[in-house]
Amino acid sequence: MSVVFSKPHALTDAVLHYCPGCTHGIIHRLVAEVIDEMGIEGDTIGVCPVGCSVMAYDYFNCDMIEAAHGRAPAVATGVKRALPDKFVFTYQGDGDVAAIGTAETVHAAARGENIVIVFVNNTTYGMTGGQMAPTTLPGQITQTTPFGRDTAVNGFPVRVVEMLSTLSGTALAARTAVDTVPHVRETKKMIRKAFENQKNKAGFSVIEVLSTCPTNWGMSPVDALTRLREDMIPYYPLGVYKDADIHNSPEVK
Repeated sequence: MSVVFSKPHALTDAVLHYCPGCTHGIIHRLVAEVIDEMGIEGDTIGVCPVGCSVMAYDYFNCDMIEAAHGRAPAVATGVKRALPDKFVFTYQGDGDVAAIGTAETVHAAARGENIVIVFVNNTTYGMTGGQMAPTTLPGQITQTTPFGRDTAVNGFPVRVVEMLSTLSGTALAARTAVDTVPHVRETKKMIRKAFENQKNKAGFSVIEVLSTCPTNWGMSPVDALTRLREDMIPYYPLGVYKDADIHNSPEVK
């Protein structure tokens, strides 16, 4: 009998702690598949900070380091500079990357640190109960914006990859999603591209993945995927915003 499906070796057998319908599991698998396909499990070091990804060290068979909230790019910088031949990636949420960790993220990119950031955007602080995040959409109801995000009071969402794409040290800045099979495939392609960039010493790579949070959105998993397509993608267009390999203008799909 032929094997048509198997778990990546880079993933452990631990049961995921994520809520039902959460798409973190999909993204974990894609990262693990890339590690397997490149044959770099023994040479990969991941950094997971506080947030829904706080226990990611339980799920990857490669070496993992826990970082303080928002500090994963700083920790990854130290690891990569001390061990330049290793593959170093961070796995972070939107509150982590774009709020408490904004400085670490921006300056790691500005320095052209040869690391990979996998940035999961679900427009909410998922682990702490669903408060407004830097990426929360205008009008979105959260625990701290019960009448919807008011841009006159709360400001506008941060578009991370657009911002980072303007920095000379950024080699790759792309936004993908995991709501459909084609988008999942594109996400894996971009994660692989980011790891290949690190292998080729191209510089800083960030892959933003639009994700869902059914629990804090108060939706079924199916409805959450619909919201991602209908509300998130129009505000956060998918595409490659910078690819130093081809020296082109941002191309949005």
